[in-house]
Amino acid sequence: MIVVMRPSAEPREVEQVCELIRNEGLEAFVSEGQERVIIGVVGTDLERVGHVGTLSGVEEVIRVTRPYKLASLEHHPDRTRIGIGAVKVGAGSPLVTMAGPCSVESEEQLLATARWVHREGARILRGGAFKPRTSPYAFQGLGEPALQLLARARDETGMPIISEMTETGQVELFDRYVDVIQIGSRNMHNFALLRAAGQTRKPILLKRGFGATIEEWLMAAEYVLSSGNSNVILCERGIRTFEPATRNTLDLSAVPVLRELTHLPVIIDPSHGTGRRSLVAPMALAAAAVGADGLIVEVHPDPARARSDGDQSLSFPEFGALMDELRRLEYLRPTDVVGPPAAATPAALTGLRERIDALDARLVELLHERARIALAVQDARGTAAHGHDVLRERDVLQRALDTSASGVLDDEELRMVLSAVLRASRSVQRRHAMGSAASQRTEATG
Repeated sequence: MIVVMRPSAEPREVEQVCELIRNEGLEAFVSEGQERVIIGVVGTDLERVGHVGTLSGVEEVIRVTRPYKLASLEHHPDRTRIGIGAVKVGAGSPLVTMAGPCSVESEEQLLATARWVHREGARILRGGAFKPRTSPYAFQGLGEPALQLLARARDETGMPIISEMTETGQVELFDRYVDVIQIGSRNMHNFALLRAAGQTRKPILLKRGFGATIEEWLMAAEYVLSSGNSNVILCERGIRTFEPATRNTLDLSAVPVLRELTHLPVIIDPSHGTGRRSLVAPMALAAAAVGADGLIVEVHPDPARARSDGDQSLSFPEFGALMDELRRLEYLRPTDVVGPPAAATPAALTGLRERIDALDARLVELLHERARIALAVQDARGTAAHGHDVLRERDVLQRALDTSASGVLDDEELRMVLSAVLRASRSVQRRHAMGSAASQRTEATG
């Protein structure tokens, strides 16, 4: 049951409603929206408070049709935004990337990874301290020493940390060290652990069970919410299907489905979702495109030597390339949150940026000049020709590579830039040819 208060309702009227509900042995969960207060009523035999609609300040009483009451969008029509230190997740906040090793293996490994992912723009550091593994002989994690190392990495980089809790007896330990508690896929149906997570006020990242439906997943979140912790983040990490090509089948359709069902933030784990390093970046970009609130990605200094999940861990350069692509997409994603103010810029840096701005302006002029010449080439060849001379383009690239031995860009970086220029030239030629063809058709019919 949902009790919707009037926009003009006073705090004493809200408290009067809550008191009536509790006196009948039911639970009242208050959600304060931008315009009004909504009270969720949870328990059995809700008809005992059916007359709550007659109290002053109450606008309407709604019966919730979903079995998950507190996670339902009916209960909380405003999207939930969860604060993790200075980081905000959900409700239109910018995409948040959590990154780090699957398992904390050593101080050197963790700190190197933390520094790199922070440099590349990750906002939260992930790292496993207790690792539930299929084989009892596999590496099970370093335990509390790993949490201590994570705390040290947080002190150095300023990034909040997330790690997986596996037993109810670890609540105090995790309360002491971490900023976000992860409940893994294997424990999604560990109801004692879910209730224990609900007793803390730390944000909870709840991974979907590998054989769970979306409703079962939301019911697991309900255990945490009904225990008093409203800070739940859902994490889609793939489900087990008959398809053996990937470790799991990453269900990206869960993101828009959950948008229709729940107010909770949703993030994607493309590392566990695919189990293959080559697929992590494409699925991460797809997750951003369908509206995920964040990503959690495994990164390792040397994936081939990782003690767990090396096949799905990104190397440092691969993670950097992914973050570049995510930044390129981010401006296309809707957001109603303004980022933090920019820090003061040193004078020396200002001068360097002014030089870059001047060079960028010159580059734009040169690109326009090159495009005009490409159009002249198109005209000389005729609009029937597509203008794509593969052999000549190879020569252009090779000449550039031959003359760049003393440059800062390596061969691959230079090839990326020139390939983009060539693609833009072909696009201009194609657009020009289409315009010319349209003009000719108009003249012919005129």
